Amino acid sequence: MGHDRIGFTEFVALIAALMAMTALSIDSMLPALPAIGESLQVVADNDRQWVIASFLIGFGLGQIVHGPLSDRFGRKPVLLTSLGFTILFNIAAAVAGSFTLLVAARLLSGVAVASSRVLTVSIVRDRYSGRQMARVMSLAFIVFMAAPILAPIFGQLVLTVAPWRAIFAALATAAAMLLMWAAWRLPETLPAENRRPLSIAALIQGFRGTLSDRMSVGYTAAFALLLAALYGFINSIQQVVTDVYGRADLLIPVFAAVGTAMAVASWFNARLVLRLGTRFISHWALIGFITFAAVHLLLALTGRETVVLFVAVQAAMMACFGLTGSNFGAMAMENMGRMAGMASSVQGFIGSTAGAVMGLLIGQAFDGTAVPLYLGFLVAGLGSLLLTFITERGTLFRRGVPEAAE
Repeated sequence: MGHDRIGFTEFVALIAALMAMTALSIDSMLPALPAIGESLQVVADNDRQWVIASFLIGFGLGQIVHGPLSDRFGRKPVLLTSLGFTILFNIAAAVAGSFTLLVAARLLSGVAVASSRVLTVSIVRDRYSGRQMARVMSLAFIVFMAAPILAPIFGQLVLTVAPWRAIFAALATAAAMLLMWAAWRLPETLPAENRRPLSIAALIQGFRGTLSDRMSVGYTAAFALLLAALYGFINSIQQVVTDVYGRADLLIPVFAAVGTAMAVASWFNARLVLRLGTRFISHWALIGFITFAAVHLLLALTGRETVVLFVAVQAAMMACFGLTGSNFGAMAMENMGRMAGMASSVQGFIGSTAGAVMGLLIGQAFDGTAVPLYLGFLVAGLGSLLLTFITERGTLFRRGVPEAAE
């Protein structure tokens, strides 16, 4: 069976596995944060968030590199090289002798894994566009969303039989398996005649093209705010469950419930997007996100929230995120077909880096209560809605927009 004959199902599975590497690198850390802090003598609990935040920042910064390189040399060689570096930096994290070295290894690992975001979007965009692209991304998102459910369980299982360093060794192994799969089966999706020169002029032109398109800028910024809410949640969930509710034993079930809600929402999106359109679904989902964030904050301020209510409202809010994310990403790429690699890099660099920094600020605001987290959710949702309103020139919830326009 030739590697150039990869079928639709295997293509989606490989894209999903590459996307899942990011979630696996983040969420498997959650159960290990106390052990890492104790082993490397991290005094302040909030400082442990840097194990996650450094990766997220590197993940954002790295996206400006992979797109231009893939536009010049092709998607496949850049992907394989970045997976090689992913293996190397996870090994470095596994043997780190200090918290500073661990954070540095995590930052560089994030830079390497960033290719999984940039190149998956570019590879899909090379083959599909409009609603079909949104469908592929949504199908891949289902598997991607399974990673937050399984990754903390995996991390906890490792901790029962080995030190926390074994988690990084396992991540290196996963990256090696992906490298072999992609090397054998993934075809090059960017024809040689469509490749762009790697030059300062080309980079400037790419930035200008990406940042001058209304859909690209508007939906990238709107999604960055939603990412800030998601990253704020990931940064502080271990402390919220442990310190606010006193139920450290529920960390994995809580994360599983939220991840399941996001996966189910993405599954529904994949089946509804061709009929209802990306705008109709994502705009209403954004309204739902804001509504549930406000409910969260109200319950916390009145002292009525329990761990059960927390899980229920958080799952509903993140389901709305699942209905928004892939659609916002597809709409940001609507007019970027001729420069998909550069556009994906610029969008990812801005969205992920800004989201990581704002998410770190939300996480660092943790004061023993969940109020800062919920306030961050609400502000991020309202800001995203405002940017969406401006981007669409005041016309939201459009249904059945022709595919050519999407």
